[in-house]
Amino acid sequence: MEHPIRILIVEDNVIIADDMQSMLEEIGYEIVDNVIVYEQAVEVLKNNHVDLVLIDIILASDKTGIDLGKHIRDNYNIPFIFVTSNSDRATVENAKTVKPDGYLVKPFEQQDLYTSIEIALSNFNYSRKENSKEFEDAGESFTSNSVLKDSIFVKKQHLYYRIQFKDIHFIKADNVYLEVNTVDKKFLVRSPLKDYLEKLPQNKFYRAHKSYIVNVDHIDAINSKDIVINNNLIPISKDFKDFILSSMNS
Repeated sequence: MEHPIRILIVEDNVIIADDMQSMLEEIGYEIVDNVIVYEQAVEVLKNNHVDLVLIDIILASDKTGIDLGKHIRDNYNIPFIFVTSNSDRATVENAKTVKPDGYLVKPFEQQDLYTSIEIALSNFNYSRKENSKEFEDAGESFTSNSVLKDSIFVKKQHLYYRIQFKDIHFIKADNVYLEVNTVDKKFLVRSPLKDYLEKLPQNKFYRAHKSYIVNVDHIDAINSKDIVINNNLIPISKDFKDFILSSMNS
């Protein structure tokens, strides 16, 4: 299932908040809500699916954006970015204690907002994958808002779509771009094939050829040189062929 990224804005200056919402909606993000105090934000997070939160450090409440950042870290597995006019050393040091996924200083342009969100999601997705085995070994369950646990975000035009790992059939390298193929869609991603493979579940996705990553769950047929996935003929290396055949026989 795919959907645009859902963002919560927590900003006590209504003019700035409305401006941010307009910029985000123009890019293609979906705004879950636009609130001004800590308590409202807590309530929205509790009752809605949120992918990322933009937080002003100074809010129209006793509790600050840093308090909200701590609440998110303690209760949810989603990224958040501080959006603030304060860039003095004391504020930055205080903000670092809750480990935000970004820090954007006002005033900013639409491109700055877009870049901060893109980088925060990308880094969060990678760190989430790196830590997933550790969490599984500890018997932990992250069902609440763990939007990146079984999926990856892919940009298409001005929208970011969430694609479940299980829905990715194969990925083809084409110069500096990758073509991510699902059953009925293709997405272009700018990334080296090797780096992208590291973001995917290692028990399902394999480098079948110098130009291809495949999801082994979707292999329909195989011969000595190729595999077939959803009527696509994909070349394979000898090592991959041996791996598949040994897996079939084990």
